[in-house]
Amino acid sequence: MKHIDENFSNQLRAEVLTQALPYIKRYNGKIVVIKYGGNAMINEELKEHVMEDIVLLWLIGVKVVLVHGGGPEISEMMTKLGKKAEFVDGLRVTDKETVDIAQMILAGKINKSLVNYLESKGGKAMGISGIDGRLIEAKQKDERLGYVGEITKINIAPVLDLLEKGYIPVVSTIGCNKKGEVFNINGDTAASMVAGALNAERLIMMTDVAGILKDKDDPKTLIPLVSIKEVDKLFEEGIISGGMIPKVNCCTTAINHGVEKVVIMDGRIPHSILMELLTNEGAGTMVVGDKK
Repeated sequence: MKHIDENFSNQLRAEVLTQALPYIKRYNGKIVVIKYGGNAMINEELKEHVMEDIVLLWLIGVKVVLVHGGGPEISEMMTKLGKKAEFVDGLRVTDKETVDIAQMILAGKINKSLVNYLESKGGKAMGISGIDGRLIEAKQKDERLGYVGEITKINIAPVLDLLEKGYIPVVSTIGCNKKGEVFNINGDTAASMVAGALNAERLIMMTDVAGILKDKDDPKTLIPLVSIKEVDKLFEEGIISGGMIPKVNCCTTAINHGVEKVVIMDGRIPHSILMELLTNEGAGTMVVGDKK
């Protein structure tokens, strides 16, 4: 009986690989940007799944770029240092000391931890921040927010160089201006702009929700596909609200800057990245420029 079970299991594995083949062909040599955040970044088991997914995609020839934030860890370090987090309109007020903390956590601890994770899974990764090669140029977004940046320019050459040399670029969302002042950058915005500059085939935005829901309390009301022409109507109807508003705006930004498709997906589901890219069903809500 055990032998029969093993044969069935092996046959199932073979069928799964066969079904994935068209998608492997499609994405081989293409650029996929993954915005990594939410619970998938905090939960160690989920983090392991994400890293495995990224390395697997890299091994089959997908050019993966990982863009990450790290708000909770910044807040945790601020608490340890006796600083209280302040927010204006949902954005962190970032004084000089706080931006130093953000740079230390994002470009240091988190970035190098993710590089180490990917390398330990058999990948070849290189960590950079938006300061390196002036990848992310920015200006002050609002005086009330201090060192919170608004992106003015993406100099994509450092990322392209790493991709050409076979690395998985791991990008932390810290930027600077021409004077060298450092700014904390919203991770979703940075990912959308980087993906646009790369003309990426796909931008995947990992969140803690299933995607765009008609009823925010019912995952079964997931909208699997929406065009940017339909987004305004969803805003008007209040279907896109709260924390989903900036995420959908970032989707629109990415598509308007050259990304073919953007997916908002639930990063709490193990191997959701592979489900999205290598299966018929996909995962989350796909935002496209034109449904045709």
